[in-house]
Amino acid sequence: MRIASLPPSRRVWIFDLDNTLHDAQARIFPSMHEQINEYLKRRFKVDDAGANAMRQDFWRRYGTTLNGLMRHHGVHPRDFIAETHVFPELSDMVVGHNALAHALARLGGRKLVFSNAPRHYVEVVLRALGVERFFDAVYTIEDTRYRGKPSLRGFHVLLRKHDLDPHRCVFVDDVLENLRTAHRLGMSTVWVSRERRRVPFVDLRISSVTELPRLVFRWTSA
Repeated sequence: MRIASLPPSRRVWIFDLDNTLHDAQARIFPSMHEQINEYLKRRFKVDDAGANAMRQDFWRRYGTTLNGLMRHHGVHPRDFIAETHVFPELSDMVVGHNALAHALARLGGRKLVFSNAPRHYVEVVLRALGVERFFDAVYTIEDTRYRGKPSLRGFHVLLRKHDLDPHRCVFVDDVLENLRTAHRLGMSTVWVSRERRRVPFVDLRISSVTELPRLVFRWTSA
């Protein structure tokens, strides 16, 4: 892995949030998908099947449903977020790993969060996980002017803001298209997934972020 030659103090870890630092698939994503479908049904007068198909198609093509709606239908991102990210009991919906805080504490170097979710959502999830203190900065969809991953624009904003050399960065995400962009920029890439297949632009595959400290020790002692 390219990051292996760097001492811990010079590493920069950039973490995705959903399905990377916590399990959003269990409770949060089903609710979010339902809210997005209801929005699409109201906006475009489609039925359940049509809304579901539109949401999934835009996600596959553009990384987020919002990107597709902005590109093809001129949807205002703030209006979309206000109607599709309503979680009165969000803290209770977060499913995390008990060892996450310990793992982040053991990792050397700077740590940032880069999420396609809105800031109010990201901040609540990090607090619920009890890990907000480990991150030097949090980048959300608002910080990228609503052009989130896998677009290069969001990555460039993050790198410029912190004057980061991408070759010092390790990008950790569950979505392959986001990792592909990070790899193009010269970052090392960590795929959070239980899949076993090999991907050419993925340097390391893990099933949980809690595995990272042990593996980092192996890189630096190799």
